[in-house]
Amino acid sequence: MAKKYYGVQTEKAIKNFPFDFRHTYKELIYAVVEIKKAAARAHAAARELDKKRASAIVRACDEILAGKHDAQFILPSFQGGMGTSNHMNVNEAVAARATELLENSEMSSHCHPNDHVNMSHSTNDVMPSALKISAIRIADELLASTDILIAALEKKAKQFSKILKLGRTHMQDAVPITLGEEFASYAETIGRRQKGIREAREYLFELSLGGSAVGNSINVSPKYKKFLYRELQKLTKLPVRPAKNLMSQTASVTDFLVTSQALTALCADLSKIAGDFRILSSGPNGGIGELILPELQAGSSIMPGKVNPVLPEALSQLYYLVSGNNLTIEKACEGAQLELGVMMPVITDRLIESLKLSAEMIEQFAKKCVAGILANKLRIREHLEKSTAYATLLNPIIGYDSAAACVKEAVATGKTLREVVLAKKLLTPREFDRAMRV
Repeated sequence: MAKKYYGVQTEKAIKNFPFDFRHTYKELIYAVVEIKKAAARAHAAARELDKKRASAIVRACDEILAGKHDAQFILPSFQGGMGTSNHMNVNEAVAARATELLENSEMSSHCHPNDHVNMSHSTNDVMPSALKISAIRIADELLASTDILIAALEKKAKQFSKILKLGRTHMQDAVPITLGEEFASYAETIGRRQKGIREAREYLFELSLGGSAVGNSINVSPKYKKFLYRELQKLTKLPVRPAKNLMSQTASVTDFLVTSQALTALCADLSKIAGDFRILSSGPNGGIGELILPELQAGSSIMPGKVNPVLPEALSQLYYLVSGNNLTIEKACEGAQLELGVMMPVITDRLIESLKLSAEMIEQFAKKCVAGILANKLRIREHLEKSTAYATLLNPIIGYDSAAACVKEAVATGKTLREVVLAKKLLTPREFDRAMRV
C-alpha cells in the first residue's frame, strides 16, 4: 500500500464527502501542483522562503507531476466550498513529502502545508487559476481535434465536388446542389465554431493568482507577485498573466462560462451534422440511403446484418451532455456571492469533462466516420431525377406559374419533372439540360 502523505484536513474531507463519484481530474491536481512549485521558486527568489524548504517543495512537486504520488489524491470532484478540500489535499501531500526529503538529506527543517506550501495563497485564487491552466491545455487538444475534423470534411468536399444531388429544406425537396458543397458547408461551420473556442480561450490566460482570499492581495508581498508569474510562465510554457483587476476575477468566474458556451455552440453544430449523416444514410433501402457510413460494429443483437450510425449517435449525445454541463456551469457562476465565485468544484468537474470528452469524441468521429464516408451515386441521382428540385431553375425561363403547374403534375402522376416539361413542349431536351447546369 502506498505511503500516506495527506493529512488531517484531507481526512476530514474524505468523511464529509464520501461520495461514489469520480475522483478530481488529474489535470486540475497537477495544475495546482505546478502553482505550488512556481510559488516556492518565487518565494525563494523574493527571499521569503529559505532555499532548503523551497528546494524540497519543488522536488516533491516534481515527483507528483511525474505521477509518483497519484494515490494521494482520492477526493471526489463533487465537494463543498471553493475547492478547499482539494487544495489542502495538495498542500498536505507536498508538505509531507517535502519534510521527508528534508529528513532524508539530514536537514532538520520541517515543511508546513499552510505556512510554507500555501504561503501567499488562498484557495480562492489558486483553484480558479489551476482550472484556467487545465482548461487551456484541454482546449488546445480540442482545437487539434477540430482541425482533424475540418480537414476530413474538406477532403470529402473535394472528393464529392462533382456529385449533383438533391438539396432539401423543411425536410422537403428544394434545389439541386452538389454533395461537395454540402461537406464544404460543414467544414466552414466547424471552422466558425472553432474560432469561437479560440476567442473564449483568450480569457483563460488572465489569472487571479496573487489576489489571495478576495483579490486585494492580503498577505501577499509585491516581491513574490513579481517573481510568481515569471516562474509560472516558465513552468507551464503558457503566457499566463495577472488579471487587470484581481478582485473582479475572484468575485466572478464567468470566464469559464464563456468557454463552456463556445463549446456548447460547437457541439450543437456537430450534433446537427451528425443528424444529417443519420438522415442521409438512413435505410439503406427503406430510407434516403445517399451516404454510406463505415460499418463499425453490429447494429443489433436480433436483426442480422443491421448496421447503426453509432458515431453520429454518440456525437449527438455529446451535445446533450455538454449542453447540460453548460447549464450547470451557468447556474454555478451565477451562484457567486459578494467577493467570491464560490461554486468552483462543480464548475471544474463539468468544464473539464466537457472539454476532454469533446476533444476525444470529435477526433474519433473525424477518423472513424467522416474519413470513411462513401457516396451512393445511383441513389443520389435517382432522388434528384424523381424530385421537383429542378423547378426553381426553370423559373427564369418558363415563369413561376408554369413551373408550379409542372411540379403539381409531376407529383400527381409520378412522372419526373423533365418528362412533364418536355411533354408540354415548354422546353426542348437540350434547353432543359442547359437550364439544369448548376
